[in-house]
Amino acid sequence: MRPDRLRAVLILALLGIWCAGALAPGGDVAAQGQESQRAGAAAGVPTFSRDVAPIFYDKCVSCHRPGEVAPMSLITYRDVRPWASAIREKVTTRVMPPWHADRQYGTFRNDLSLTQREIDTIASWVAAGASEGNPSDLPTLPKFPVGWQIGTPDQVFEMQADYQVPASGEIEYQYFEVPTNFTEDKWMQAGEVRAGDRAHVHHIIVYVREPKPSNRPTVVSVRPILSPGQAPAPPPTRAPGTTRPNAPGGGDAMLVNWAVGEDAPVYLPGTAKRIPAGSTLIFQVHYTTNGTPGLDRSRIGLIFAKEPPRQEIRTGIIANPLFAIPAGEPNHRVEAEATFSEDVRVWTMHPHMHLRGKDMTYTAVYPDGRSQIVLNVPKFDFGWQTDYWLAEPLTLPKGSKLHVRAHFDNSAANRSNPDPSKVVRWGDQTWEEMMIGFFTYTVEGQPTRSSLQ
Repeated sequence: MRPDRLRAVLILALLGIWCAGALAPGGDVAAQGQESQRAGAAAGVPTFSRDVAPIFYDKCVSCHRPGEVAPMSLITYRDVRPWASAIREKVTTRVMPPWHADRQYGTFRNDLSLTQREIDTIASWVAAGASEGNPSDLPTLPKFPVGWQIGTPDQVFEMQADYQVPASGEIEYQYFEVPTNFTEDKWMQAGEVRAGDRAHVHHIIVYVREPKPSNRPTVVSVRPILSPGQAPAPPPTRAPGTTRPNAPGGGDAMLVNWAVGEDAPVYLPGTAKRIPAGSTLIFQVHYTTNGTPGLDRSRIGLIFAKEPPRQEIRTGIIANPLFAIPAGEPNHRVEAEATFSEDVRVWTMHPHMHLRGKDMTYTAVYPDGRSQIVLNVPKFDFGWQTDYWLAEPLTLPKGSKLHVRAHFDNSAANRSNPDPSKVVRWGDQTWEEMMIGFFTYTVEGQPTRSSLQ
C-alpha cells in the first residue's frame, strides 16, 4: 500500500467499525429512545443519563465533540445511541479512550483510560438495551474553551502565507518563518498549535530560533547504544532534533508540537518555556497527500507567565539514528541513553517512532546502580501521539541515566508495514523510521534569569 494512502485507509477502517454499531437492528433513534425509557426504569439497569454520560463527560468528550479530532460527538443520547455496540467493543478491548502506557509503571495526570468499573458499566448498559433513562439525571456538560484547548491565548502567530498542498506525491518537510518581534523575553506558560488543514497536516513542530546562540549550560549527554557485534549504520543526513541548515535544532529549541493525540502543554505555575526577545518561530510542517488538494495556514497560540518562573522547562531528545532494521525482522531492538551532569526533574515523556514502531520503555538508572521503569508503552500506536505527563515529577540526581529501549517490527505480519522486503533506516517520511524518546525536564538549583542568553 502506498504510504501516502495509509492514513486515509486507517480512518476509513475505523469509521467502518464504528458504523457497524449504527446498523444494528432497531437502529431508529426515536424508536429506541421510547423503548429505552421503559428499559431504564428497571431497578439496577444502567442508563445513559445517570450512569454512562458522567463517564463520557469525564473521559471522552474532550475529543468527541464538535470541532475536535474525534469523528463523532458523544454528548447527547441521540449522538451516542447509534454507536452503542461499537462503543462497547472499543472500551472493553481498551482501544478507547486511547491510552497505551502499561498501568504497572508510573502515574500520569493526563491518563484518560477507563477503570474496570467504568468499562463494566458501559458494557452492562449496552447489554441491557442502551436506555436513556431520565433526562433530568444528565450531568452538566463540562465547559470547554471554544477554539483553543488552553483558553484564550495572549498572542497568536500564524504562517505568513497559505501553503498549497498538492493532491499527490511526496512532500518534504516544509519550514515557515514567523518573526515574534518581541522586545523582551517572554515565558510561555501554555501553548497550542492548531493545524489549518487537518486532512493534510500530519504533524507540526514549532521551534524557537534565538537571535544569538544560547549559553544554557548543557546538562544532558546522549549516547546511542549499539548491540554486541552491530556495526553502526551510516548517520542520517538530518540529525535528530534538527530541521534544516540555519534553522534551530535540538530539544532546547522546541516550543510546541502537534499531532493527533498530543496534548497542548500547560505547565505548572513556577515553570515555563522561554522565548528570548527578537526570536523567530519556525513552523516545521509535515504534509501528507490524500488524493485531493488542500490549503493550509497553521497557527500557534501562546499564554505567557505573568512573571519569570522559578525554573525553565527544557526539552530533551534521547535518540539513536544509527540503526538499520533488517528486512523481515519482527523484533529489532534499538537503544539510547541520556546521562545527567546535574540534578534534574523529569515532567513528561513522549515516545516517537513510525509505522514499524512496536514498543518503547524508559528506565531510570540511579548512581547507586538501582533501576526503575518509569514508562512502558507495550503497543506503540503511530496514529495517536501521546505526551505522558507524570502526576509527580521524577527526580534524578546528578550522574543518573535515562535509558530508552525500543523494538521495531519490519515483518510482513505488521499490517502497517509499507514494505517488509527493505532494510529501514532513519528518515523523515513515515515509511522510514525514527527512534526518539522525548522528555521535558527542569534543572534543580538552576533558577531562571531573564538575561540568560
